[in-house]
Parts: sequence; C-alpha cells; structure tokens
Amino acid sequence: MAEFEKKNVLDDKSYQFALKIVLLCKDLTIQKEYILSRQLLKSGTSIGANVAEANGAISNADFSAKISIAYKESLETKYWLRLLKDSEYLPEKKFAELFENADELSKIMFSILKSTRITPKSEN
Repeated sequence: MAEFEKKNVLDDKSYQFALKIVLLCKDLTIQKEYILSRQLLKSGTSIGANVAEANGAISNADFSAKISIAYKESLETKYWLRLLKDSEYLPEKKFAELFENADELSKIMFSILKSTRITPKSEN
C-alpha cells in the first residue's frame, strides 16, 4: 500500500510541478528566451508524463524503467533551472521554489528506485 501512496503523491506533485514549468516557460517566451525555456519545458513536463506511464506499467521492470527516466528528467530540469538563474532569466526566489520542488521529486523517485532495487549511481 505504501508504494501505491507514493505513486499518487508523486503523480500529484509531478503534475503540479509540470504546470509551474509551463507557466514559467510562457513568461520566458515573453522575455524572448526561447532556447533554454524549450529545454526546460521538455524535461520539466516529461517528469510527470513518465510518472503517469509508470502508474500504468505492465510489470515491475516497466515501472522501474519509467521512474528511472522520470528521475533523470528531474536531474536535467535542475540543470536548466540553474542555467536560467545564472544567466539572469530566472529570479533567485522563483529559482529556489522550483529547484526545491524538482529536488523533492528527485528524492521521492530515488527512494522508489531504491525500493525496487534499481539504484542510480548517486542521489543528487
């Protein structure tokens, strides 16, 4: 039952995070920043899409594979957020909120991966 609850929490949090990313990317295009925002949009929304796919997995291996992809997308998203902050497209306060959300998602997924015995190299 605990894994099912984690998946629901993860599904909800990854969807809310994706929504925040979509809204941020809309703002970034108003600033005429298209390249980095597109990368962020792809990785930031892919987290939730892969979590949704994991929830419909047909085997434990399929589930772990999708969570692993979502985990890697969360790491990529954190990279794009740092780059946007350091290039002064993303204010520090907004960066901190989104980075914390992405980090929380990463930690949840890492925990799920550990419990399914497919462990990434290290937790970031």
